Amino acid sequence: MNKKRTTIKDIANVLNISPAAVSKALHNNSRISDKTKAAVRRVAKELNYQPNHLASALRSGKSNLVGVIVPRTNSNFFSSVIQNIEEVLNKEGYSIIITQSNESFKKECNNIDTLLFTQVDGIIASMANETVDLSHFEKVKSKGIPLILFDRGENDLNVDYIGIDDYESSHMIVEHLISKGCIRIAHIGGYRRTRIFNNRIRGYIDAIHKHNLPHDDHLLIESSLTLEDGRLKMKKLLALENPPDAVYVASDNAALGALQVLNESNINVPKDICLVGFGNEPFTSLVTPTITSINQHSEQIGKLAAQTFLERVKMDTVKQSLNKIILKAELIERQSSK
Repeated sequence: MNKKRTTIKDIANVLNISPAAVSKALHNNSRISDKTKAAVRRVAKELNYQPNHLASALRSGKSNLVGVIVPRTNSNFFSSVIQNIEEVLNKEGYSIIITQSNESFKKECNNIDTLLFTQVDGIIASMANETVDLSHFEKVKSKGIPLILFDRGENDLNVDYIGIDDYESSHMIVEHLISKGCIRIAHIGGYRRTRIFNNRIRGYIDAIHKHNLPHDDHLLIESSLTLEDGRLKMKKLLALENPPDAVYVASDNAALGALQVLNESNINVPKDICLVGFGNEPFTSLVTPTITSINQHSEQIGKLAAQTFLERVKMDTVKQSLNKIILKAELIERQSSK
């Protein structure tokens, strides 16, 4: 059965008052008596009245909603960022709408359109792996809606950004592996078209050159960084005539897939091959051996993204200088590289 949505007019008809009086009562207008306010609230509850936030946002120009777009929610990093964004914004009277792109450019575009239709007051986003065309983000900017990017973002957009130094993080990982005696270090990275993964690849290559290690194109593999991809790429590396003695993977999920293959192949980690992941997912401290990884400071990134949005809405978005906050990553050493 289709149920008709209760409106302010329905409440007004029950109480034999005007819709305008009902609206004022629901908004606690001082010109409406406490008796009428109580009656309106009682009837609204009986009729299961739900405010039309979209209509209210269109009237007032403010929805108190912030859209959050992440590539996926089944990641401790992204779920932690979301949690901290919500914690900060809730205290200021904002609610968040969470959407995920599943690394799809098309779905990310649809998410943007949905959030704009919902009249959100701002958007906080981390880009999908597939995203190259930035026109959907430019659309957000053209409407004067604050746009804050975190983790994955493009300099060309000229918007606020919060993340870690991916280039230096790669340098740190390679130098850590060299300090353990590794000389043939492979990198299972993301796609170069995504800025953060391009920076991680550059950091890896420059660190290899800095220490005069052999640069072998077979040791650098771009991938989608899923668990299954980690398995496939690890098998490819093991099939080389001269396999690596260390593997740095730009995602913990793919690193887990690589570790599974190494364990299944009876290869001792770290004695035969050292392994380092990226992201410090909770499972990295639970598997055998535990996985060395990079802590991306998700809690701090979430809080800073939310605070940056709040600064934007309180100030002139044109005159305020952009925030580009780059955090120093932390290497968490575990058994896989000791």
